[in-house]
Amino acid sequence: MPMKMQIQAMTSASQALDLYDVLDCKSIAAHIKKEFDLRHGGGWQCVVGSNFGCFFTHSKGTFIYFTLETLNFLIFKGAASP
Repeated sequence: MPMKMQIQAMTSASQALDLYDVLDCKSIAAHIKKEFDLRHGGGWQCVVGSNFGCFFTHSKGTFIYFTLETLNFLIFKGAASP
């Protein structure tokens, strides 16, 4: 993911943590997904939590994984399997 988009992802996550309880991972993820859909077109996915597994295909240059406070954030734009 380009640096500018990475900064937007972390800023959006920080804003979501200010708006929602840290245990409300679903609302935090929905906030971030909606923000990315508005800014960068539809098809974004967001997973938030302290413990999760995942398996997916993402579009090149659209993936970020980071930790903020006690939560892990995974944001990506989905892609069709090759």
